[in-house]
Amino acid sequence: MVSRAERSPFADWWWTVDRWLLASISSLMVIGLVLTMAGSPPVAERLGLSAFHFVNRQIWYLLGAGALMLIISLLNPRWVRRVALGMYLGSMGLVILALMYGVEVKGARRWIFGIQPSEFVKPAFVILAAWAFSEGAKRRDVPGTTLAFLLLPTTILPLILQPDFGQTMLVSMVWAGLFFMAGLHLFWVAGIGGIGVVGVLAAYQFVPHVRMRIEKFIDPGSSPGASDTFQVDTAMESFISGGWFGKGPGEGTFKRILPDSHTDFIFAVTGEEFGVLACIFILSIFAFVVLRGLFGAARNEDSFCRFAAAGILMLFGIQSAINMAVNLHLMPAKGMTLPFISYGGSSLISLSIAMGFLVAVTRRRPRSQISDRLGE
Repeated sequence: MVSRAERSPFADWWWTVDRWLLASISSLMVIGLVLTMAGSPPVAERLGLSAFHFVNRQIWYLLGAGALMLIISLLNPRWVRRVALGMYLGSMGLVILALMYGVEVKGARRWIFGIQPSEFVKPAFVILAAWAFSEGAKRRDVPGTTLAFLLLPTTILPLILQPDFGQTMLVSMVWAGLFFMAGLHLFWVAGIGGIGVVGVLAAYQFVPHVRMRIEKFIDPGSSPGASDTFQVDTAMESFISGGWFGKGPGEGTFKRILPDSHTDFIFAVTGEEFGVLACIFILSIFAFVVLRGLFGAARNEDSFCRFAAAGILMLFGIQSAINMAVNLHLMPAKGMTLPFISYGGSSLISLSIAMGFLVAVTRRRPRSQISDRLGE
């Protein structure tokens, strides 16, 4: 047990961090590893790999992710912004390289050097947008709002070109939430909402695979090729088969025919093997993280920390909700992972960085340290 009298970096961190928040995030990591053990062996066997290939890789990813989250959570707000800026510039550079030289997967160029750089853009973007909006709301001599307006198109244009409309939508929704928090006029909020609707309609009109996904969701038989709803239909059957209490660990059958049972549709595997009650329990952990974080952010006296925490939590919560909604056939497929539960190195590391930022900006600090930007 760390004594309150001890004066070391770790002791200062331990007594200022939100330990309930940290425990909840850690529990999601552990649950994710357990569910990877449940959902990934059939996929590994189909690919000719050892049964626990993905599990072993996920363990290594978890170790690195946990260490990275701990290190980042030690940072003060000034260093959070500096790290986010460097991460944003590096990740956007890799996104642009991926457009030119990346590996094409399912018609999109999102991968380069074995990573998906757009995953790392998201947390860095949130921190920079929070910084810009908070400065714009606090200091009229700083063009923070203008910088925030420039940041959005600069970020989403390369994502649209990949194309990656799921990440584009997620980033835009978080930006809009921060925009609303900044207290800007409802006229602008309505205008941005209108631009979003126009963007969706344009994607439906001019991007064939977006149009097909929407038509599949609305009416599977509405157009040629739109009846291929195998993954979503199988996911729904998994929930029905599992019932309230599930079939038991390792007893699921639909995961053997579900191509993405270890990634996008791991929530459906959970439903079959552990039951709807287990899904509700996992959902409650996600809700606890978001609500506790938002209540903590609301009490934070530093405007940047307040905006940054809210933005990271919106990113985390919206992505979680989208994945679960897709599994439950409540919205069209987006190819988005369930945070800390789905298998994936880029996603796990990116989310750990985001949660490290969250823990860092929600730490309790003496009033004299709250406004550390005054000397910048």
